[in-house]
Amino acid sequence: MSYVIAIDGPGGAGKSTIARLVAAKLGITYVDTGAMYRAAAVFLNRRKIDKDDDKSIEKAVSDMDITFSNERVLLNGEDVSKKIRENDVSKMASEYSVNPAVRDKLTALQRQMGKTVSLVMDGRDIGSNVFKDAKYKFYLTASPEIRAERRYKELKERGEDIEFNKILEDIKTRDERDMNRKLNPLKIADGAVLVDSTDINIDGVVEEILSNIEER
Repeated sequence: MSYVIAIDGPGGAGKSTIARLVAAKLGITYVDTGAMYRAAAVFLNRRKIDKDDDKSIEKAVSDMDITFSNERVLLNGEDVSKKIRENDVSKMASEYSVNPAVRDKLTALQRQMGKTVSLVMDGRDIGSNVFKDAKYKFYLTASPEIRAERRYKELKERGEDIEFNKILEDIKTRDERDMNRKLNPLKIADGAVLVDSTDINIDGVVEEILSNIEER
């Protein structure tokens, strides 16, 4: 029988890295929902649709499809894996993600993915909204400073020129927006295991999560 492992948490907490490793250890599918929201932001931004233009957004997303192939993110068939990791896309994703039409579209895609196979899915409302009945729920977090440092190193390795303080400011702003949005705010889902990665390395976090999973 298939099952879902939901990993929620704020930006920069390492959800994608941890979820990918957990999925690999268990031999099941990994779905990066953050990548889906980033892809949706790219889709809408390319069409120059304002984040507050509800009618245009609702109409546009009906023609949007986001899938995964060998860890590549495909937006209507186009590989946007690199594009969605640009720093400005993160801000756009946070702004567009509060729109009900965007969330409804992506939630439907995510639920469809979880119908037939066991998977690890990470995001900001997976355990609290998308899969409320997920067998395993985790909330992964870390201090804003640690999350900003991780993001800074990641962007520097890609050759992007950006200041640490700007990243830290963006992370705090996004936390505030995500935790206080009216529609499915970021929160610890009922029954979720809290994992703080501030002082734990990647292997330690993966082991802590696996120790709470029976199918291991």
